[in-house]
Amino acid sequence: MARETEIKLRISDVRAFHRALKRIGARPGGPGSSKVHEENVIFDTPQGGLAKHGQLLRIRTETPEIRGKAKTTGAKQRVVLTFKQPMVQTPVAGLQSSSYGSYKIREEIELEVTDPGNLTRIFEGLGMSGWFRYEKYRTTFRLPDSKAWANGLLIELDETPIGTFVELEGPSPAIDRAAEELGFTKHDYVLKSYLRLYMEDCRRKGEEPRHMVFPNGKRRSP
Repeated sequence: MARETEIKLRISDVRAFHRALKRIGARPGGPGSSKVHEENVIFDTPQGGLAKHGQLLRIRTETPEIRGKAKTTGAKQRVVLTFKQPMVQTPVAGLQSSSYGSYKIREEIELEVTDPGNLTRIFEGLGMSGWFRYEKYRTTFRLPDSKAWANGLLIELDETPIGTFVELEGPSPAIDRAAEELGFTKHDYVLKSYLRLYMEDCRRKGEEPRHMVFPNGKRRSP
């Protein structure tokens, strides 16, 4: 079981953030080096048994964006099943509050699947359902090999229906240094899931939570 260490940062000025990425030498380096549309479905029992134990079971469908459009006929999709164990927060030395300067650390298992429809039916047969769906557009960046300190670091820019975020995933020293070079401090670290952020966004707007999806199938403009 692999261990995932990551944090989120909320991006208020997307253009300025792209300039910061260019300044530190980050270049697109994900699958196909393109923007990918993600559709995520979280499964749980009617009683929320997995969530109560801090676990997550998710099917993610990734579709590369082609000529500015996702879900294009002929685009090669990738479907990934993910299981995550409860999160462990590790405070950063020098910060008293556990709400800031921590890392989101979880043990996880991921495997690529070829038949998500039958997998969904298996989960449903076990008494679970896909109760929450959320989507986003993700572009993955990497720093050049010449920056040895960034070995294993992923910079993942996410355009979501509730705003733009970046996830920094990798060794904690690399996360800290990348965040600093991009103009952030440890007090900017966000450990909440997109589900939690969406629920909070709905409460602020006085809206009933449903699914975190783009309106009418259209993505949010940066």
